Amino acid sequence: MIQFKNVSKTYSTGTDALHDVSLQIDKGEFVFIVGASGAGKSTFLKLIMHETTPTSGEIIVNGQNLNKMKRRQIPYLRRTMGIVFQDFRLIDKMTVFDNVAFAMRAVGAPPSVIKKRVPYILDLVNLSHKAKSKPSELSGGEQQRVSLARALVNNPSMIIADEPTGNIDPELSYEIMQLLIAINKRGTTILVVTHEHELVHSFPKRVVEIDRGRIINDTGKIDD
Repeated sequence: MIQFKNVSKTYSTGTDALHDVSLQIDKGEFVFIVGASGAGKSTFLKLIMHETTPTSGEIIVNGQNLNKMKRRQIPYLRRTMGIVFQDFRLIDKMTVFDNVAFAMRAVGAPPSVIKKRVPYILDLVNLSHKAKSKPSELSGGEQQRVSLARALVNNPSMIIADEPTGNIDPELSYEIMQLLIAINKRGTTILVVTHEHELVHSFPKRVVEIDRGRIINDTGKIDD
């Protein structure tokens, strides 16, 4: 699913964001990526999504060598991923239904498919009753569930959640994590980037810790 082979990334400013990172994440895994601010977590994600390229080393995602990927292929790579952001990134003027449907329309899904798929996904994240609401009418936890629904709706093989609980209270954080675990049990690979160690310790999953651009700890795979 994801392979980093001796990957380093140095920016033009001279910042060494990652140094000689080797890592494999298999299909269907649930992995926490942890580390302090500036540790290299964001660069790690950007490399997976091909938003930047490594200075050295090799990256393989879904069987594709990103080092050799042509620019026109990048959008197709990203369609295999669902991204959940800390700041939700919902469109205020759209309803919950249309925020989720927007992701399907962006990839050319026909209206008949959208009409069936969106209600199914909203039910999965327990938001069927909020389909006609606007983001401003929702709590922070509900907005994050809409963001998760939008990430899920195109049936990605992988969900990348970047600090998904950063803007919601602790009780709702556990709710979001339980949803991600339920999605993982359906076979979707889940990567959760977080600095909330207390949350990580509450769930027995693989934990990869990055510090100053290096992997300093990898608990390995923990069976459910």
